[in-house]
Amino acid sequence: MLIDTHCHLDFPSFDPDRDLVIQRAKEAGVFYFINIGATLESSAAACVLARKYSEVYASVGVHPHDADTFDSQALVKLRQLASEKKVVAIGEIGLDYYRNLSTPDNQKQAFFKQIELAKDLKLPLVIHSRQAEKDVMQILKSAFPFRAVVHCFSGDESFLKDCLDCGFFISYTCNITYKKAQGLREMVRLTPLDRLMLETDAPYLSPEGFRSQRNEPLQIKLLANQVSQIKGVSFAEIEEQTTQNAKEFFKLP
Repeated sequence: MLIDTHCHLDFPSFDPDRDLVIQRAKEAGVFYFINIGATLESSAAACVLARKYSEVYASVGVHPHDADTFDSQALVKLRQLASEKKVVAIGEIGLDYYRNLSTPDNQKQAFFKQIELAKDLKLPLVIHSRQAEKDVMQILKSAFPFRAVVHCFSGDESFLKDCLDCGFFISYTCNITYKKAQGLREMVRLTPLDRLMLETDAPYLSPEGFRSQRNEPLQIKLLANQVSQIKGVSFAEIEEQTTQNAKEFFKLP
């Protein structure tokens, strides 16, 4: 069994063949999907998918790209969505200084308020951090303790150490297969296996050889193979440990 801990199956690119996408992934050995909210609308859609498909669970949150529109009403709506039976996390939330689609101040405020919501609801966090590691870590440490996974890890060794020291999990995507991603592969090597998770971030970040195509959860199998090679352990060990990590973190049955 493998688990895609971060995908966006609610996105329109999956509308024509969502059932087939899930079936293909199951045939490849992927049996759980955490569908991640990025806006109020996509968080609601994630909950709809979780109700429809037994294999799908939801995370609800507002991405830093949309922090400029985050207000008290959004927080109330998130709290309502988080009460759904198959909501297993708050996210993805965090800071993104790469695209800066919302102001840094609004990103920080939305981030902190959603951390407080997660703590109040006793749900783990799915963290987005892009070129904002210093501020992300400062906010996380100020609000500690809680459980968290840093999704699509793209930081350096210092940020990795800070995350591990806080007890966080680290999630890697298919971009570790890219020819120029040696730095990311080194981060995979340095991440203890009992703190590592796998994700596709589908429909984004298709693996090397598929980069012109929509990414799908079935590519978790290819990702697991790559991690197996990097860490010098069997595919079966990667499969077993990452599945155990995800099931315990998200409290899956």
